Amino acid sequence: MKQHPAPNNAWLEPAIFTLCFVVFFGVFVARMGLVNTMNTMMNTAYDLLMNTVFYLMAICVMAGAISALFGEFGVVDAANRLLSPLLRPLYGLPGAASLSIVTTFLSDNPAILTLADDSSFRRYFRQYQLPALTNLGTSFGMGLIVCTYMLGIQGVAGGSQGLAVLMGFAGAVAGSIVSTRLMLFFTARVYGREQMAGGSRGAVAVSPEQPVQRPAVGSRFLAAILRGGKSGVDMGLSIIPGVLIICTFIMMATYGPAAEGGYTGSAYEGIALLPALAEWAAPVLTPLFGFSSAQAVSVPITALGAAGAAMGLAGKLAAQGLVSGVDIAVFTAMCMCWSGYLSTHVSMMESLGCSHLTGKAIFCHTIGGLAAGVSAHWFFLLAAAL
Repeated sequence: MKQHPAPNNAWLEPAIFTLCFVVFFGVFVARMGLVNTMNTMMNTAYDLLMNTVFYLMAICVMAGAISALFGEFGVVDAANRLLSPLLRPLYGLPGAASLSIVTTFLSDNPAILTLADDSSFRRYFRQYQLPALTNLGTSFGMGLIVCTYMLGIQGVAGGSQGLAVLMGFAGAVAGSIVSTRLMLFFTARVYGREQMAGGSRGAVAVSPEQPVQRPAVGSRFLAAILRGGKSGVDMGLSIIPGVLIICTFIMMATYGPAAEGGYTGSAYEGIALLPALAEWAAPVLTPLFGFSSAQAVSVPITALGAAGAAMGLAGKLAAQGLVSGVDIAVFTAMCMCWSGYLSTHVSMMESLGCSHLTGKAIFCHTIGGLAAGVSAHWFFLLAAAL
């Protein structure tokens, strides 16, 4: 059989990929050295696995058990009936989505996964609404930790710190509405608005009104927590690749050398690219968010990769006298709304079976985080003027 010659562009794709691959790693190697880059990459991934992923898995297990209990004993149904008149106009979601806000506010972004995998929760949603839960839940991820930390920062001048945190929370709510609504616009074009979500990642949908014969209360309690906990384990395992791969490079782009003498190859060293981009964008972002200093821009930029790192920067800036009340409001809004979404969105969307929509989810949440910061800025100014 005669073989046709390969097309002229057969080598184009591998050549472009190889070039991009070399340039990407070359940025790190040129600054850190090859050995330090490889050691930092492996040490960071290992530390993320041991101290972050297993922690997130524990959150998923506990959140899964609690969400299963809420579904088993009718809390989800009650929340859906009570809060639908509020959440549908704001977010375009059923009232049951309020549980995703509560669970992520008290824990972290991946807590939404175990809720979304619970059939008693999914049955209230249409298919196009489920991917938007990633944006909604992430908007409130680590909310309690962020608010508590911002309240405890010392050396803040200009207005009430409690008022600043409250306005920051209001800004995060505004950002969550923008992010979720934008995501629903895209998902509705993919799935339509009529298809109901499956009972559990593809299972047949169950009507909320369908009668179910139930065993004794004790048996239902034990079965629910074990079923929910097992779902949490599955979710925790499914986020490992995304967290380790994406978060490792985000961290290496966020931090600088761990020691003043240079690089050592330890975990969480890097080239400090994100803070550098923050200073480069300061002339535009500073008036947009009302920051008191150009250095403050590094906090929300760092929150793209890790909210914890961003909070640490906020504390350092406050110790240097570079933070005011309006800064705290914007920090609270953007650290909560973004909360390291570049590190978690990929794995979360893949766990929901919507990896083809990851790019749109990231785009929508980027816009939502910016809206949160601008809203918090003006909310604080208006509240301080009253």
